[in-house]
Amino acid sequence: MPETIRAGILGATGAVGQRFIQALENHPWFEITCLAASEKSAGKKYGKAANWRLESKMPDSVTGMEIVPVDPKKVDADVVFSALPSSFAKTVEAEFAKEGFVVASNASAFRMEKDVPLVVPEVNADHLGLIDVQQDKRGWDGYIVTNPNCSTIIMVPTLKPLMAFGLESVQVATMQAVSGAGYDGVASMAIMDNIIPYIGSEEEKMESEPLKLLGEFDGSEVVPADIKISASCNRVPVMDGHTEAIWAKMTDNPTPEQVRQAFLNFKPDLGDLPTEPEQVLIVRDEPDRPQPRLDRSMGKGMSITVGRIREGIRYMAMGHNTIRGAAGASVLNAELLHKMGKL
Repeated sequence: MPETIRAGILGATGAVGQRFIQALENHPWFEITCLAASEKSAGKKYGKAANWRLESKMPDSVTGMEIVPVDPKKVDADVVFSALPSSFAKTVEAEFAKEGFVVASNASAFRMEKDVPLVVPEVNADHLGLIDVQQDKRGWDGYIVTNPNCSTIIMVPTLKPLMAFGLESVQVATMQAVSGAGYDGVASMAIMDNIIPYIGSEEEKMESEPLKLLGEFDGSEVVPADIKISASCNRVPVMDGHTEAIWAKMTDNPTPEQVRQAFLNFKPDLGDLPTEPEQVLIVRDEPDRPQPRLDRSMGKGMSITVGRIREGIRYMAMGHNTIRGAAGASVLNAELLHKMGKL
């Protein structure tokens, strides 16, 4: 395998695109060789076109890079990380895969396609077997791999260890940060001193995506998990970090201590992947944790913190929505693909 893999970012000027740049800065395996964005930004230097919103400084390595159009004939890369809007991604990501690119997508456009892997490496790495199915079916030289919705990805790693107890049903109420809607997504006068009890299509994603993620790959397709999920999604005035109240029903009726231990013992062996946190699930025993401001940066934003595990089983889960829930998830998928020799 090559020492350095050329990486492009599609939708590089947006919030998730900026997180991709942050995640790939000084990455040991990937080097950013191309930044692509809309026609409005194409031809400009990144430092001039992007309104940098992150707390860290814009990396010097990208400031002077010229933005190219989102076109496979203009992009110089082996793998592209997609932060494109779903409506645009449906067409564009397919064009890149046809042209031989590996597309690690954060967009929702292809997540539920039967031949496209929807992956959280710690949960269902074996679903990457769908890559061969996808290429055979579509005749593509490249392929698309997706990661789930930002709220789904906070919940599903906590459900995986509960499968051993015979997970039957899940109810979840989310308290989702405003950054999940993008910088211009929620007006300040709408969210300040307020909670918005509706996020378009979010509940549907949380009720469908986990069934694919927790399903079984039989060599040709994923058989969805037989779990009933009911979600209620809410936008709250928090900058970063989605918090979720989860109720899980299991046939074995485990105790809170058994569930706590299952969370602590959840340590999938992915090998040495640079973005993988030391502890996927962090358990806090304090009665008032997790909290976004205190816990969202655990594991450099890639760990999920759980707490308040009570009879029922009821517990809280919290994770960083634009790192673990977006850019970091795609980068981790690409790292696993590289380790498997698929880049």
